[in-house]
Amino acid sequence: MMHGIRVIVELGPKGKKAVATAWDWPGLSRGAKTEEGALERLSEYVPRYLGVAERAGMAGEFDGVASLDVVERYPGVGSTDFWGISFAFSDIDRQELSRDDLERQLSLVQACWSYFDDVRARVSSELRKGPRGGGRDRDHIVRHTIVAERDWAKKLGLRAPEDAGFSEVEIAAHRDAYLAAIRIFHAEGKAARTWPLTFLIRHTAYHTMDHAWEMEDKDLTGS
Repeated sequence: MMHGIRVIVELGPKGKKAVATAWDWPGLSRGAKTEEGALERLSEYVPRYLGVAERAGMAGEFDGVASLDVVERYPGVGSTDFWGISFAFSDIDRQELSRDDLERQLSLVQACWSYFDDVRARVSSELRKGPRGGGRDRDHIVRHTIVAERDWAKKLGLRAPEDAGFSEVEIAAHRDAYLAAIRIFHAEGKAARTWPLTFLIRHTAYHTMDHAWEMEDKDLTGS
């Protein structure tokens, strides 16, 4: 059945950037200089996101997308204009989320992590240099992504050991603890400090996918 994707649009306070986010599909979010540009970029990434939906067992639900349906426009903050990334909370982010809906979103976060892991396992260790990201290579991107998540985990009362590394076991342990803490906070009706849990979830998923796609786009394998 053909259907649309619910999209929220965050508008920078100075009108320099806009961000379009598929709220029901964590990780699918793109920014541009205008709302029209952000929606166009989001549409371009819909086919790339299918790999996430497949990993979550939701390919049938995601397939057949016919439109992007803007359901909310809301003001962003200075960082929205500077980075072109969502940094503000929409009204939908503040709505109560059922346990089933929470589990659906967490399944998609896990799928984003799986996609990220598959990408880092197959791309070249050295990535194509360019202005985006300052020319970081694969391992630098992986470490940056995990360190950022460990920092956000503090909002859930989690603190990584001082000597925390980046082995498969350590990354898996971090992710398990992250999901468990989100479930506990949700059951207790608590936010992640100032962040609604749904914003933490979509921000985590966005960051994961943004860097997964960055590695794909800069891969030198076969060059």
